[in-house]
Amino acid sequence: MTGSIDSNIFDLAPIAMWIEDFSEVKAQFDAWRKGGVSDIRAFLKSDLSRVAECSSKIRIMRVNRKTLELFEASDIDHLTSNLDKVFRDDMWETHINELAELWDGKTEFTGNAVNYSLSGQRLDIQLRGSVMPGYEDTLGQLLITTENVTEREAARHAEEEHRRYAEGVFEHSPVSLWIEDFSGIHALIEGVRERGIEDFRVFTDVHPEFVRQCLAEIRVIDVNQATLDLFCAPDRQTLLVRQSEIFRGETEKPFREQLVDLWEGRLYHSREVVNYALDGSERHILLNFSVFPGHEADWSRVQVALTDITARKKAEAYLEYLGKHDILTKLHNRAFYTDELNRLERKSLRPVSAIVIDLNGLKEANDQLGHDAGDALLRRFGEVLNGVAKAPNHAARIGGDEFAILMPGADQHAAHALVETVYEILKINNQFYSDAPLSISLGMATSEPGESMESLMKRADILMYDNKRAYYATKASKLAKA
Repeated sequence: MTGSIDSNIFDLAPIAMWIEDFSEVKAQFDAWRKGGVSDIRAFLKSDLSRVAECSSKIRIMRVNRKTLELFEASDIDHLTSNLDKVFRDDMWETHINELAELWDGKTEFTGNAVNYSLSGQRLDIQLRGSVMPGYEDTLGQLLITTENVTEREAARHAEEEHRRYAEGVFEHSPVSLWIEDFSGIHALIEGVRERGIEDFRVFTDVHPEFVRQCLAEIRVIDVNQATLDLFCAPDRQTLLVRQSEIFRGETEKPFREQLVDLWEGRLYHSREVVNYALDGSERHILLNFSVFPGHEADWSRVQVALTDITARKKAEAYLEYLGKHDILTKLHNRAFYTDELNRLERKSLRPVSAIVIDLNGLKEANDQLGHDAGDALLRRFGEVLNGVAKAPNHAARIGGDEFAILMPGADQHAAHALVETVYEILKINNQFYSDAPLSISLGMATSEPGESMESLMKRADILMYDNKRAYYATKASKLAKA
């Protein structure tokens, strides 16, 4: 009766089961031992035909229904007559481990293998074997179970592939990526909220040390290669150790705005910041911050993507510079001068002083020596004015050989002092270029109560032309005497 029950259990088991006779395999083992084989694994790996030889000596005594279903066999004879279709290809490598376990005298073994159904379908198998009691010396009966784990392995391989894909996207992204843990910051912010604070921006104004405390709570989990390249770091360890060199200067201001965003529930935001590479060079960065899905409750996983926009910012700055400066002299241009006059007209700041200057002899230099010589004179005078006109004063080239200096808040005394400085610097400059001395005509005026900027500039302009007429009259007189 017990045999009948055991037989029913074996036949109705939900997992494929085999009763196999390994006695001939045991005899082969003994023959190899007598032949001097000691390392069975190396012996079998050196010639896989030996594995096939062992496999051919296994006798299948019995299989259950689940085995026939799994391997698509109609009965045991159908299965055993087609074992070469079931056990083939990459099965031999994994079969070595099972044989080695038995060689070492173990009565149980486990492993993973690849089998095939009779129709050719690949089956990932989790195999377990056990020598049945009483057969330890002969290996006459082993109970083998083969669990079909194909779906599980397929899912595992898919997950592995997805992981490798995600890691590849992260590591090889052209954008600097940081994976960080903001859970410490989350705890600090929630602590502030629990204290009844409602206006977080005011709170950080009053307690700037809180921003620094939050900065110290950032935990960097990983960075990609683009991050190392962006910040000129040789490796991740160097980057992490020297973070204080990267995030310095005005870092706290944009980080404070980040904290405000997080306080207000904006878990995805972006802004422009300035960081520094480890070689000290400046990096203009577009920062995109996002909390990973599933981590909204504690911010324990966030991604920070940094795009280097340094080249763009330099281009923008250069375009802005071109819009406000004269390229030849490096002074402000007429467009800036006009805007500044309009700004001063609207402001109540008074007095305002203005100096109008005309470069003498520029036309003669162009006509007699060529435009390169004239440009050289203009560049030299640009150097002079750039040297004397410091903020809030502004020097501009407003025409071919015409220049102006606007002095907001400067009285007549300050204007006279600047005029003297212009002549002093001009004198020094001429000592270096004695063969081509610079000569200027200059007019200066200081605003009167209620006077418009237009009227001020006209008065300075009239004085400049008076000075210019006097210059040419003196020059003509000297020529006549000569």
